[in-house]
Amino acid sequence: MTGDIEYFYSVRSIYAYFGAARLVAMAKRFGRRLVHRPVDLSKVVPAFGSVWFLDRPPVHTAYHFGREIERWSEYLAIPALVDPKHHYGDRTLPSGLVLAAQEAGANVDALHEGVLTALWRDDRDIADPAILAGLCRAAGIADPAPLLARALSPAIQTAFDACSARAIEARVPGSPTYVVDGELFYGQDRLMMVERHLERPFRRA
Repeated sequence: MTGDIEYFYSVRSIYAYFGAARLVAMAKRFGRRLVHRPVDLSKVVPAFGSVWFLDRPPVHTAYHFGREIERWSEYLAIPALVDPKHHYGDRTLPSGLVLAAQEAGANVDALHEGVLTALWRDDRDIADPAILAGLCRAAGIADPAPLLARALSPAIQTAFDACSARAIEARVPGSPTYVVDGELFYGQDRLMMVERHLERPFRRA
């Protein structure tokens, strides 16, 4: 099978950050194209039936977005901040930039890694056009200005909304979620199962 991998994630997701480099490498190894679908988790998570992050009890947040981040960071040897100052902020510009880069045929895989790393390793403001321009250049995009302008266009923002709608339709639980040959895998800790499916598809009941 040589179908695309649909990749649903938030540009502000720590667990997408933990899985990003491995996913990109895996897709290349198996000759699969990643279709980036950045989503608005404030729409996707409640639609799945889960409690929105900001409404979850402190004990849940302390575990899943505290101690778990520390352990995954050490286990994967990927530097990560537990609660960067710029964790919360605008999604429209960075998400739109990812979609604009994908539309233009730019290296969106590298760009999305750069965006996630800038936030979770370096605590940079990924809603700042100047920072995003630098991340574009690091991903081999010599002139970021057209993509940054395109990112907030009605067409791209409609595409961003459509990604969230598609995620809801596909019953995506959260970020990151990978859809491979119709199989849905939720969480970077399922990448081993994605790899196994790419090697030998799981049987269907």
